[in-house]
Amino acid sequence: MSTPVRYSINAGLIILFLVIGNVIMSAGMLSRAQSTIIIQVGIYMILAVSLNISAGYLGQLPLGHAGFMAVGAYTGALFWKTDLLSGMPDIVVGLIIAGLSAAAVGVVIGIPALRLRGDYLAIITLGFGEIIRVMIINFATVTGGTPGLMSIPRYSSFLLVFICVVITCTMIHMMMKSRHGRAILAIRENEIAAEACGVKTTYYKVMAFSFSAFFAGVAGALYGATIGILVPGAFDFMASINILVMVVLGGMGSMLGSMIAAAVLTSLPLALQALNEYRLVIYALLLIVVMIFKPSGLMGTYDFSLSFVIEKLGGRVLRDRLSRGKSPETEADKPEAADKPEAEVDKPEAEADKPEAEADKPEAADKPEADRLEADKPEGGHSDGT
Repeated sequence: MSTPVRYSINAGLIILFLVIGNVIMSAGMLSRAQSTIIIQVGIYMILAVSLNISAGYLGQLPLGHAGFMAVGAYTGALFWKTDLLSGMPDIVVGLIIAGLSAAAVGVVIGIPALRLRGDYLAIITLGFGEIIRVMIINFATVTGGTPGLMSIPRYSSFLLVFICVVITCTMIHMMMKSRHGRAILAIRENEIAAEACGVKTTYYKVMAFSFSAFFAGVAGALYGATIGILVPGAFDFMASINILVMVVLGGMGSMLGSMIAAAVLTSLPLALQALNEYRLVIYALLLIVVMIFKPSGLMGTYDFSLSFVIEKLGGRVLRDRLSRGKSPETEADKPEAADKPEAEVDKPEAEADKPEAEADKPEAADKPEADRLEADKPEGGHSDGT
């Protein structure tokens, strides 16, 4: 299947999902709480997929993703409250500024932090995330402090969040299919070997980290435009752990797995609302069961490809048709049956050559004469009769 056909199929399905979702949301089939949960599912999809860049593809363990989300959320909210623009340009520019501010903070944090690995990187990124939260509390004149930043324009909608999810996944997919993505994957597999092959490990680490922070900032701005109020407690350590759980549960390095886990973990509290007393227990048990029986995550490292599925199904159907079409011809078109008479015709020649081979044996022809000479020999004496 050619590349334009693949892109056309993917674009058609995206438009179909968008139309169906927009019709459901605008027709009033869902309550306000359910509509908010669906929008939050899209926001957490962006957060999980963006963290998957540094945690799944790069192979690092950052624990400060909620800090980048907070930077983007407050930057976008403060820009929208100034009313410099209006309408769609205001929304687009606010999202871009929120993403760029989070990416800038990601570069500042990533240059010293990404020289470390493993647990040390997790601790230092956790510290930076907490520093961001404390700074938001202390700069109360700008950020609103502990009570929070209020009166944020509620620009978020299903259409806006859906478009942001599609753009995020497309850009991450394009980056990972490029040479930069291959360099990031090489660092994950073996950083020493990648550096020996000429890969600039520090450069690509910071690039992946800032790319991840950019989309976290966009998700934070969408979060603020959905809730209408920003509180520093929403971006604490547990928020970063929650996003990391989505990535681990879906599969480290699987974009589809991160999206599925984000949808499940975001909507699960609402689904278990009837069991309010046991909601957190059931939530924890589900996570434990998945980690025991599927430690690599729901999808592992698999990324869904619609064109691959279509090609596989099409090839299977074609093979079935060919096998059914060839079945009556197999008995009639056997080459062994056609060549068999020639083999039998050649048999007499081999049998005709057999007597000649037997006639050429000198030992068999001279044997009677030797027996006759032995019979003419006199017994027990010499031949002169003495």
